[in-house]
Amino acid sequence: MSYAVTQALQAALFDLVANDPRVQGLIGVGVFDAPPSGLVPETYLVIGEEDVRVQTDTSGAVMQHDLHINIFSGAAGFARAKAVAVAVSDALQDAAPVLTRGRLVGLEFRRARARRGSRAGSRRIELIYRARVEDI
Repeated sequence: MSYAVTQALQAALFDLVANDPRVQGLIGVGVFDAPPSGLVPETYLVIGEEDVRVQTDTSGAVMQHDLHINIFSGAAGFARAKAVAVAVSDALQDAAPVLTRGRLVGLEFRRARARRGSRAGSRRIELIYRARVEDI
């Protein structure tokens, strides 16, 4: 096994979240795979950080990706950031995207962390999902 499926997995999840009508309704085109520079939207999300390891099970070796989706908001309170987090969570619930390389074996929510950001009044929610993929 290798790191070979990671780009296909990220692209599939990015497309799934970026094209979700509820996510679009809340943040428009505010879905990124790298933190935006310059003038940033009030609320946006970044998909990208991950931890990857080999996991062997009865079906053989699969790669386990712990994916981080970070929601940033300058809106007062946590309500806006949490609304985006719920929309992302709903978009990924029971998702079965087709990858351009490999196959998604499973995708599950692992945990979330909501925190005040480093700038005054900012908020950050980190969602962590576990994806299991095979390179077939």
